[in-house]
Amino acid sequence: MIDEIAQNLVKLKQEFSKTYDGTSNIQEFIPTKKSDMFPIDDLESLHSFLKNNPIYYNSYEKEISGISCIVYEGDINKYWLNSIQYGSSRAPFSPTWIMSAYLTSLFTKSLGYKQVIDIGSGDGRIAYCAKVLGMDSHSIEIDEILVDLQTSIVNSVNVNFNPNCTDAITFDYSSLGLSFPVFFIGGLAQMGGVSLTTGIFNNSPFVLNQNTGVVFAGTVSQKYASDPLGESGWGTLIEKYSLKVIGTLTLPAIWTFKESDDVRYIFTKF
Repeated sequence: MIDEIAQNLVKLKQEFSKTYDGTSNIQEFIPTKKSDMFPIDDLESLHSFLKNNPIYYNSYEKEISGISCIVYEGDINKYWLNSIQYGSSRAPFSPTWIMSAYLTSLFTKSLGYKQVIDIGSGDGRIAYCAKVLGMDSHSIEIDEILVDLQTSIVNSVNVNFNPNCTDAITFDYSSLGLSFPVFFIGGLAQMGGVSLTTGIFNNSPFVLNQNTGVVFAGTVSQKYASDPLGESGWGTLIEKYSLKVIGTLTLPAIWTFKESDDVRYIFTKF
């Protein structure tokens, strides 16, 4: 069911990208109501996140392939520029869609995981969706401006997804009281993701146990170098740490709006 919803979202995104005539830096949509294509009970919570997110400055209703949606337009330039100033930052801020964040969190919950740790969390949308779905969540972000943005969202929507302003590599994850967690790794393998993940694994042996899952954001775009072992750039790292792939979802992100290939989220476990 989740995979089918993801496919519907990709199809709708492809149609939307053909007809969009705006000039905003970023854009995404959320259906206005539950339907056979999008049987989602938490749509209002997703709208609430974008409505209370300072990144977005405009919204309007639009029908896309027969589905009534609200389009949200925004600008991430100042956040993108600020996010690359840190020496230990592994990737600039470029978020997934809120619908994609929800579906990856929903899939995580279907696998039985209890906690979500969103690494390089940006505006915290994955951690937010995990919390909406009833999981414990923790947002790890090194950029103080982005953490301030997260805190403002927490205060506006009254959903605490626990923003932490810290370096993900040196953070003590054992302090969170985790039992059955999933770590979402922010950034493509080719955009610093491998370095970030390797740093976390090498500096926090607590993470490397059979109860832990790890979700990677991958791409098959020709713009990025491939991995000899595949898995959308993550194959070598997955083999190095003896991770097992337990599922995948292909979903839109901000940066894939005009791309034919969307993000391939790879769900793994030790």
